[in-house]
Amino acid sequence: MQSMDDLFYAFLQDIYFAEKEQLKVLPNMAQKSANETLKLAFRDHEDETSEQVARLEQVFDILGREARGKTSDAMIAIIAEAQRLIDEADDEAVRDAGLVAAAQAAEHYEISRYATLLGWAEHLGEDEIVELLSETLEEERHADELLSSIAEGGVNATASERPEEAEV
Repeated sequence: MQSMDDLFYAFLQDIYFAEKEQLKVLPNMAQKSANETLKLAFRDHEDETSEQVARLEQVFDILGREARGKTSDAMIAIIAEAQRLIDEADDEAVRDAGLVAAAQAAEHYEISRYATLLGWAEHLGEDEIVELLSETLEEERHADELLSSIAEGGVNATASERPEEAEV
């Protein structure tokens, strides 16, 4: 990389890949969730993620660059963790708590990337890109807050319940 523009493009490719991967896994997360509120949150976030991908494609267009993802090892690891939780959690409530944690890991990664890109776009004087990234960053923060609310609103408590031991 020879310039800040190159670095910006590389990170843009990373988040584009991450968002596209999210689109692949969110339907499965919704399907595997037993909690209806969580299931709905995953479905809604899938729609929102589609809009975020479209915004990223606008950013690529503004830059005159190809909308192309670059493998994000971090997002691949987060998604693999979510898949392990789906495969290994026998208890539905425990699975839901794990899915919230995995989804928040993805949101935190995305928040980090978008905040970085936003700062760089501001520094580079890319006002139109700043506007697009700001909208997406706000959506990602809201998604994280919603997941926290769902966890605190019952998913974690339900997962923490232990069946009383049978009396002898």
